[in-house]
Formats: sequence, C-alpha cells, structure tokens
Amino acid sequence: MSGHSKWKTIKRQKGANDAKRGQAFTKLSMAITLAVKQGGGIGDPNKNFKLRLAVDAARAVNMPKDTIERAIERASGKQQDEMEEVHYEGFGPGGVSVMVEAITDKKQRTTPEIKSLFDKNGGVLGNPGTVGYMFQQVGQIILEKPSKILDDIFMLAADAGAEDVTQDGEDIVVYTRPEDLAKVSDVLMKNNLTISESAIIQKPTTFKELATQEEADKFTNFIEKIEDHQDVQNVFHNASFAAEATV
Repeated sequence: MSGHSKWKTIKRQKGANDAKRGQAFTKLSMAITLAVKQGGGIGDPNKNFKLRLAVDAARAVNMPKDTIERAIERASGKQQDEMEEVHYEGFGPGGVSVMVEAITDKKQRTTPEIKSLFDKNGGVLGNPGTVGYMFQQVGQIILEKPSKILDDIFMLAADAGAEDVTQDGEDIVVYTRPEDLAKVSDVLMKNNLTISESAIIQKPTTFKELATQEEADKFTNFIEKIEDHQDVQNVFHNASFAAEATV
C-alpha cells in the first residue's frame, strides 16, 4: 500500500495554528446539528456514524462537552430544517483543482460569497462536475505518533479492510472505503493506536505541482480565504509542492 498525502498539509497546519476557536466551534456545531438532522433525529453517536465523525472532530479541538450536547439538541429546532450541505468545485491559483464543502441555511447568500472569494483570490468557480472526477471519496484515519512499526500497522489495517496505508512525517495515514471507516477505526483503537483524525474526505487521484514559492504562497492564501468563510466546513485540493516551496 502506498499513497500521496502531501496535498492535505495546508489544511492540517492551519488547523493546528488557528486562533479563531470561536469560529471553529460554530462550524463544528453546525456539522453536528446537520448530522443529527440527516440521521433522522438520532442524537447518539454510536448509532449515527456521521454524527460520530462530527463529534470526534469537535473533541479533537477540545470543544466543551456541553457545547456538543447543545448542538445535538438544536437539531430539533425549526431553523435547522433549513440547513443543507452545499458543494462547490473550481480551480485555484496555478490551475489547482479545488472542492469545497459547506453547510448553510441560505444558499442564495453562500454561493455568491464563495464565487467572490474565488474571483478575488486568483481562482475560478466552476459548475458541478468540473473537477469532481479528479477526486475519490474515501475514509481517512490519521494515527498520531504510533508506537507500532509501519509493517505491523499495515497488516492490522489491511486485515480490518483498509485499502491504503502511508506515512506522513510522524503520522501514519490509513485510507478506507467510506463504508468501512467506522470498522477500521474501531479495530485500530482496540489495538491501542491513537487516532488524531477520522473523516470522510475527497482524495485527489491526480496532482498539480506548484513549482515556486510564489505559487505556493498565492495558493496558500487562496485556501485560507476560502476556509475562513463562515459556512465552509472542508476544502480539498490536488496541489503538490516542489521541494523548494514551503507551506
């Protein structure tokens, strides 16, 4: 098993350094509430896998337990009936393919705002399907500083149904089919491995290299502008970076 995970570096580094905890909590609360709504009102993470992923993400950034519980309770509110997931596709600076996932209660406000961010920061917002064929929806599990060696994790993950395992610095990244994410996560945790992130992502199947520092900086700025929008939950891209370009 092998894979290329450099494409996610910007998102993970920004998350680690983001001081806007209030904004992060608001976005995660929206994800929790929508997960309950889409799960037929089931507020138990053990019975609603999408909710489990949202709660795990909230815990990873130390969201207080009572804040998580309030988000679950809000799913029954009238306003939450208007919440929906929206997806955007387009190109960032340097021709990098970009996919954006957002949650909004007013699509007619969010869409022109996202388009404006693309236009003003060197990107072009496209139509549905513009770049989606360049990505594959997969489950991703990031293991934090595992004590086991890579070969042992490889065997353990493969036996549990994982499709790909790769190393990214000190982390081990395990990829699964979306429907197998919960099962593989449980097996890894039962074998005393610490999961720092577990999510369903859009993994690129091809990459666009940014060869210079200027290109990398422009693209990083673009991604940060999109991620900072109040409705945006996730941004996925297929950028890779030359050795001389740091992010």
